[in-house]
Amino acid sequence: MQNTELKSYSLSEMKDKYIGEKGTVKRENYEYELRMDVLGRMIKTARQERNLTQEQLGQLVGVKKSQISKLESSTNSATIDTIMKVFKALKAEINFNVTIEEKILQLL
Repeated sequence: MQNTELKSYSLSEMKDKYIGEKGTVKRENYEYELRMDVLGRMIKTARQERNLTQEQLGQLVGVKKSQISKLESSTNSATIDTIMKVFKALKAEINFNVTIEEKILQLL
Protein backbone atom coordinates (compact mmCIF):
# COMPACT_ATOMS: atom_id res chain seq x y z
CA MET A 1 0.00 0.00 0.00
CA GLN A 2 1.38 3.34 -1.06
CA ASN A 3 1.71 6.03 1.60
CA THR A 4 0.79 9.42 0.15
CA GLU A 5 1.30 12.58 2.11
CA LEU A 6 -1.54 15.06 2.06
CA LYS A 7 -0.67 18.72 1.65
CA SER A 8 -2.67 21.21 3.63
CA TYR A 9 -3.57 24.68 2.37
CA SER A 10 -4.40 27.85 4.23
CA LEU A 11 -7.69 29.64 3.67
CA SER A 12 -5.77 32.44 1.98
CA GLU A 13 -4.13 29.98 -0.41
CA MET A 14 -7.50 28.44 -1.24
CA LYS A 15 -9.02 31.86 -1.91
CA ASP A 16 -6.08 32.76 -4.16
CA LYS A 17 -6.50 29.52 -6.11
CA TYR A 18 -10.28 29.37 -6.46
CA ILE A 19 -11.46 32.98 -6.21
CA GLY A 20 -8.46 34.95 -7.38
CA GLU A 21 -5.49 36.68 -5.84
CA LYS A 22 -5.82 39.83 -3.74
CA GLY A 23 -6.25 42.88 -5.92
CA THR A 24 -8.13 41.09 -8.69
CA VAL A 25 -11.66 42.23 -9.46
CA LYS A 26 -13.12 38.82 -8.68
CA ARG A 27 -11.40 38.66 -5.28
CA GLU A 28 -12.34 42.25 -4.40
CA ASN A 29 -15.99 41.55 -5.27
CA TYR A 30 -15.92 38.38 -3.17
CA GLU A 31 -14.42 40.20 -0.17
CA TYR A 32 -16.96 43.03 -0.48
CA GLU A 33 -19.90 40.62 -0.65
CA LEU A 34 -18.53 38.73 2.35
CA ARG A 35 -18.27 41.93 4.41
CA MET A 36 -21.81 42.94 3.43
CA ASP A 37 -23.07 39.48 4.40
CA VAL A 38 -21.38 39.74 7.80
CA LEU A 39 -22.82 43.23 8.30
CA GLY A 40 -26.31 41.97 7.44
CA ARG A 41 -25.98 39.12 9.90
CA MET A 42 -24.82 41.53 12.62
CA ILE A 43 -27.85 43.74 12.04
CA LYS A 44 -30.21 40.76 12.16
CA THR A 45 -28.61 39.34 15.31
CA ALA A 46 -28.70 42.71 17.10
CA ARG A 47 -32.33 43.23 16.05
CA GLN A 48 -33.31 39.82 17.36
CA GLU A 49 -31.41 40.46 20.62
CA ARG A 50 -33.57 43.56 21.06
CA ASN A 51 -36.72 41.52 20.29
CA LEU A 52 -37.65 43.80 17.41
CA THR A 53 -39.34 42.90 14.16
CA GLN A 54 -37.98 44.26 10.90
CA GLU A 55 -40.98 46.54 10.76
CA GLN A 56 -40.35 47.92 14.26
CA LEU A 57 -36.68 48.54 13.49
CA GLY A 58 -37.66 50.22 10.23
CA GLN A 59 -39.97 52.57 12.13
CA LEU A 60 -37.18 53.46 14.58
CA VAL A 61 -34.80 54.19 11.70
CA GLY A 62 -37.33 55.87 9.43
CA VAL A 63 -37.25 53.32 6.61
CA LYS A 64 -39.59 50.61 5.39
CA LYS A 65 -39.48 47.00 6.56
CA SER A 66 -38.30 46.00 3.08
CA GLN A 67 -35.12 48.06 3.45
CA ILE A 68 -34.30 46.36 6.77
CA SER A 69 -34.93 43.01 5.10
CA LYS A 70 -32.59 43.94 2.25
CA LEU A 71 -29.90 45.06 4.70
CA GLU A 72 -30.13 41.80 6.61
CA SER A 73 -30.00 39.67 3.48
CA SER A 74 -27.27 41.79 1.86
CA THR A 75 -29.32 42.33 -1.30
CA ASN A 76 -28.48 46.02 -1.53
CA SER A 77 -25.70 48.37 -0.60
CA ALA A 78 -26.52 50.64 2.29
CA THR A 79 -25.13 54.06 2.95
CA ILE A 80 -23.00 54.50 6.02
CA ASP A 81 -25.65 56.92 7.28
CA THR A 82 -28.34 54.22 7.15
CA ILE A 83 -26.07 51.69 8.84
CA MET A 84 -25.26 54.17 11.60
CA LYS A 85 -28.98 54.89 12.11
CA VAL A 86 -29.77 51.17 12.31
CA PHE A 87 -27.15 50.48 14.96
CA LYS A 88 -28.11 53.63 16.88
CA ALA A 89 -31.76 52.47 16.91
CA LEU A 90 -30.55 49.10 18.18
CA LYS A 91 -28.52 50.86 20.88
CA ALA A 92 -25.51 48.96 19.60
CA GLU A 93 -21.94 50.23 19.54
CA ILE A 94 -20.04 49.86 16.30
CA ASN A 95 -16.30 49.97 15.83
CA PHE A 96 -14.50 50.60 12.59
CA ASN A 97 -10.97 49.49 11.81
CA VAL A 98 -8.96 50.85 8.95
CA THR A 99 -6.00 48.75 7.87
CA ILE A 100 -3.30 50.00 5.54
CA GLU A 101 -0.55 47.60 4.50
CA GLU A 102 -1.46 45.20 7.31
CA LYS A 103 -1.28 47.96 9.94
CA ILE A 104 -4.40 49.04 11.81
CA LEU A 105 -4.71 52.81 11.89
CA GLN A 106 -5.59 54.35 15.23
CA LEU A 107 -6.85 57.85 15.82
CA LEU A 108 -4.83 59.83 18.29
